[in-house]
Amino acid sequence: MNLFDQVSEDIKAAMKARDHVALDTLRNIKKVFLEAKTAPGANDTLDDATAIRLVQKLAKQGRDAAAIYAGQNRPELAEAELAQVSVMERYLPKPLTEAELEAAIRDIIAQTGATTLKDMGKVMGIATKELGAKAEGKLISAKVKQLLEQQATNH
Repeated sequence: MNLFDQVSEDIKAAMKARDHVALDTLRNIKKVFLEAKTAPGANDTLDDATAIRLVQKLAKQGRDAAAIYAGQNRPELAEAELAQVSVMERYLPKPLTEAELEAAIRDIIAQTGATTLKDMGKVMGIATKELGAKAEGKLISAKVKQLLEQQATNH
């Protein structure tokens, strides 16, 4: 069962359970999936990799909104956003630990032969493709920069 079908099934389950937070969140996810499926050039298909990227984007937007609400002293709105993010996270792969992320990036640096910060773009292109579903872009970027700076000082 692909992610689109799983979300559809979970909408039914949320309706039966009268779980309004999950229901609203899942309906929003399905709306975004349908928009992606019917976008020009999508051929009415949605693969799981694209679906995961869409859910990641929604989760990031929810976390950002929660941070803004918290900064404006609106904890009830921040909690509502974070509750929706927790529903979205059920559909995302388990994030990499710091050690796993570092090991994966070290492998990519070795594959590309990168030695300085000038090679960051080359490393980032591969890293975001391979690790994008399991780590946030900001974390990947920071770790690549850190490892390339270490490598530059060691040479």
